[in-house]
Amino acid sequence: MGEFMKSLTCLAILMIGANAFAAGGEIELEKAGNDPDNTASLQRGARNFMSYCAGCHSAKYVRYNSIGRDLELSEDQLIDNLMFNAERSSETIQASMPLEAAKSWFGQPPPDMSLIARAKGTDYIYNFLRGFYLDPDSPTGVDNLYLAGTSMPDVLWELQGYQRAVYVEGEAGSEGAASHVFDRFETVSTGSMSTEEFDEFVRDTVNFLEYISEPIRRTRRVLGVWVLLFLSFFLFVSWKLYKDIWKDVPK
Repeated sequence: MGEFMKSLTCLAILMIGANAFAAGGEIELEKAGNDPDNTASLQRGARNFMSYCAGCHSAKYVRYNSIGRDLELSEDQLIDNLMFNAERSSETIQASMPLEAAKSWFGQPPPDMSLIARAKGTDYIYNFLRGFYLDPDSPTGVDNLYLAGTSMPDVLWELQGYQRAVYVEGEAGSEGAASHVFDRFETVSTGSMSTEEFDEFVRDTVNFLEYISEPIRRTRRVLGVWVLLFLSFFLFVSWKLYKDIWKDVPK
C-alpha cells in the first residue's frame, strides 16, 4: 500500500506540472499522432523502450507476458528481443541501473515509466524526446526545451544528431526588458536517421508508453462495444414488450 500511495503522489505531481506547462502556453506542443491500436508500432515501440530507456527507467506495473500477449509476441520473441534483464516472463520491467548509482549520477532516480503517458500526455513526451539541444552550461552538455534543467542526457543523440536552439527577441515585459522567445532548432550534426525516420521512432516509443499506461485499454473498448450492443438490444426488447402489454389498454 505504501508503494501504491507513493506512485499516486508522484502521478499527482506530474499532472500538476503538465497542467502548469500547458497553462503557460509559451511553446506549442506538436501532436504526437500515435495510434495505440497499431500493433506493429507497439512492437517497434517496445523494442525502442527496452533498447534505449529500460537501462535507466523501470515500468514496474507491466509484465513481459502481458506485453507478449497484447503485442502478439511469442515467448521466444520476448526472450530474444525484450527480456534483457529478466529471467521469467512473469516479471515486470525493472531498470538495469542500480538505484544508488542513479541517485549519485542524476541527483534522483529516473522516474518509473508505467504511468508517464497518463501523467504528462503523449504530446508532451513526443516533443520532450525531440527537444534536446546543446547547452555547454549543462552538466550533460544538453538541455531540453520542454523541461529546462533536466538531468536526463540525450540518449537518442546518435539517432537524431545534435541541434541548437535559436531564440529571437520578443516583446518587452512590464519592466522594459526584452524576452527571448524560442524560434526553431538548427542542426549541428546529423544522426543515423533522417528527421522523418526519427519522428517515427519517437512516435512508436510514445505509442508503447501510452499502451503500458493502460494495458487493458483494448479489452475495455471491446467490452464497452458489447455492453452498448446488449443495452441497445435490451432496450428494443423492452419497447416491444411495452407495446405488446399495453396494446389492449384503453387510452
